[in-house]
Amino acid sequence: MKFRAAKRADVIEIVRMIANDKLGKLREDFKEPLPEKYYTAFENITNDSNQELIVLEDEQDGIIGTFQLSFIQYLTYQGGIRAQIEAVRIREDQRGKGIGEQMFVWAIERAKKRGAHLIQLTTDKKRPEALRFYEKLGFKATHEGMKLHF
Repeated sequence: MKFRAAKRADVIEIVRMIANDKLGKLREDFKEPLPEKYYTAFENITNDSNQELIVLEDEQDGIIGTFQLSFIQYLTYQGGIRAQIEAVRIREDQRGKGIGEQMFVWAIERAKKRGAHLIQLTTDKKRPEALRFYEKLGFKATHEGMKLHF
């Protein structure tokens, strides 16, 4: 298995994974051909040096996982950098094999190499299994997150 930056040709498989859960089915527009807005987002992500869209590829099975790392520079923590991990997905037929843990080990090391002093994530409260997984990896719910959708 190898981690690599996503390519434009990978976008359809990435969106297929993102859309393949109870919440993703409600908010994504997965169809073939894929709507152009996903490719526009891909271009914006790949053109931003503080964004990394990563796929995990297996020689036999193709793309089996994905996540996005964002590096956020700020003035607190003495001008620190934090890494935000989002859109973590494992292909349905590959779940339960320890791949998610491998992805987080890789992501944490990547964040450290980029100079981040912490890595953070959000998870929907409607995903209790994801919350348990993140806690098992050592993540702590130290802050209350809030969102305002518009």
